[in-house]
Parts: sequence; C-alpha cells; structure tokens
Amino acid sequence: MNKPHINIDSFWLPRQSSTLAEKVDFGFNAALWTGVFFFILVTGATIYLVARYRRRTENDKTSPIAHNTTLEVAWSVIPLIILIWLFFVGLRTYVYASVAPAESYEIKVTGEMYLWTFIYPDGTAVVNEMAVPKGRPVKLIMSSKDVVHSLFIPEFRVKQDAVPGLYTTVWFTATETGDTALLCTEFCGSGHSDMLATVKVLEESDFEKWIEQQSGPSDLPPEELGKLLFAKKSCATCHSVDGTPMQGPTFKGLFGRNEEMSDGTKVTVDENYIRESILNPQAKVVKGFPAVMPTYRGLLKDREIDALIAYLKTVK
Repeated sequence: MNKPHINIDSFWLPRQSSTLAEKVDFGFNAALWTGVFFFILVTGATIYLVARYRRRTENDKTSPIAHNTTLEVAWSVIPLIILIWLFFVGLRTYVYASVAPAESYEIKVTGEMYLWTFIYPDGTAVVNEMAVPKGRPVKLIMSSKDVVHSLFIPEFRVKQDAVPGLYTTVWFTATETGDTALLCTEFCGSGHSDMLATVKVLEESDFEKWIEQQSGPSDLPPEELGKLLFAKKSCATCHSVDGTPMQGPTFKGLFGRNEEMSDGTKVTVDENYIRESILNPQAKVVKGFPAVMPTYRGLLKDREIDALIAYLKTVK
C-alpha cells in the first residue's frame, strides 16, 4: 500500500492548501512570536539587571524602591492590548472555521478500526481515499462505528473528532491540486498508525470523472476488477497476498484453505465464506486474529463482491 504523504515546502509547517490554512497559521505565528518577543525581553532584562545591580560588597545597601505609576500602567495596558488582539485573531479564525458555506459539497465520513469510509451524495462509497474538487467548499459530516477517532488533514489545518453516536462536522476549501494525507490523531488501538487515507484534490471536471470511475471500469474481467478493488477498498491494510502476517490472515493461497476459527470449528474457504466474511466479518473469526474486521455491507455491490472472490481465487 502506498502511504499518503504530506507536502513540506519549508522547515516549519506543511504547505497551506486550504483557505483556512493561512488564517490558522497567522494566529499560530502571532501567538508564538509574541511569546518569543516577551520571553527574550523579560529574560534579557532580568539578566541585565541582575548583572548591573548585583551586590558587590558587604557594604552595599538596597536603595529605597517607590512605585512608578507610568511604568506600572505601561506594563499592564500594553500586554492587555496584545492579549485582546490575540483573542480577536483567534476568534475570527474560529468563527470562520465553524460555519460552513451554505453551498458546501457534503461528504459523510465514518471512522472505524482501522479505516475511513467516505460516502458521496450519489451513494458512491470509497474506503481510505477521498477526492474533493479544488476551489469548492467541502463539508465533512463525521461519525464513528466503534471508538473515538480524530480526523486530521495537516495541509488543510483541519482537525475534528469522529465520535460514536454523534455527528461532528468540519469544512474546508482546497486551493491546490494534488494528493495529501489524512490521519487519525486519536490513539484508537493497535492498528492506529495504519489508519491513513489519501485526499485527492482535483479540478472540477476531473473530480466528476473520478466519481464515475469508483465502481471500476465495467469492461474489466472479474479478476482484474477484483484486484483493482482490493487496492481501492484498502484490503491491503490488513491482509497481505505474499504470506506476511498482518492484522488479518494473509490471502496467499486463501481459496480452498482450511481455516480454524476462534471457537475451534474449521471452515473451508469458498465463495460463501468469503462473501459472509465481507458482509458479516464477526460471524466467523479466524483463530489468532482480533475481531476488528469492519463490515463492507452497503459499501460493495454484488458485482464487486463477485470480482473480489474471483481475484482471491487467483492469489496462490
């Protein structure tokens, strides 16, 4: 599986690829450099005054110290003005990030151990890959099937929790075409680090073509379509085809193999077992592996399930 990557165009932060990113970075830099300025000012003044007025002999006496109204007003009012300015910088960005434009394109996002599912308005469902049109507001309506996950797209500067039994939202307008990474930033289990997705920012015309292509070309032979779906639906996140142990059993030599289940029964892998495992993965769990396989019910059409079965028959 090709891991999505984050574009770094400086040593500091990922590139700004949404209309929100510039506002977030401005607030971050304003708070950071204000803090750095006063740290240097206060620390430098402290070191200077300690060196300048340190006690040099036993006869040195501390001078009487009276208050200085002008100085006290200055060091109270100036920081207050700066804090009020920082508050409004943050408030302006928060309000902007909280209210999605009415014409936003809505995508439903579901997090579960350990993949992301994206469902488009026409019913198209895609796993671990989300395409969005450049220059068009996109609103994500998120939830979780199991535990709390947290969706984070660094280049867009958006982050929001996906919570079981609750809908949360986040929105953005992408400004640069290309691929970037979508991460889970809430530790959600042993496969947390593999819970990655690719965000593809496309021109509007390319985005429409991408939507049409998600079911796969209709003229492909079943085995080739199944291989394509194996990659697109992120089966490789948990299953290898070369015998390498992963979250789930390897698919190498799967068809016709005798598998021992966690309840001690044995099953010969055939078409019915594969179909049941795709739609109801908790019905029969292979011994030695956790019961974390999510269901693909509603995410795959019958033709796609048949194609996956045809492909798995070819994996020797």
